[in-house]
Amino acid sequence: MNKTKKYTEPEINSSYVEEPHVGYNEAKDFTSLICWQKARSIKLFFYAKIIPLMPKAEEFNLAFQMRKSCVSITENIAEGYERFHYQELLQFCRIARGSMFELKDDLITCIDLKFISEDLYNEGIKLIEGAKLH
Repeated sequence: MNKTKKYTEPEINSSYVEEPHVGYNEAKDFTSLICWQKARSIKLFFYAKIIPLMPKAEEFNLAFQMRKSCVSITENIAEGYERFHYQELLQFCRIARGSMFELKDDLITCIDLKFISEDLYNEGIKLIEGAKLH
């Protein structure tokens, strides 16, 4: 005798599927990183105090490059933080560090070409060197 059994869906107990709602944890966000906070200060410094002083002829040269580098630092830290592997985070931090030192070279160019004062130069160098420690 060949009896076939009819397939029936198993019962699902929803209490096994529920996960606790934790919510957003600001302490586990890239914005909590000291290196990101310091990079943000550098970005804001360049946007507020350095880039506006660039001559019109530098709008699409030096000023454009500084804007890209400023944003690149914080973006790379954020993107690396959200990656799954530690090695990926390290690579994005290396890229961010490179952008930060591009800005240091840009500051040197600005002081050499007399686009900024020595006080602004020193303020920018202090921010960059302070961020380097993290």
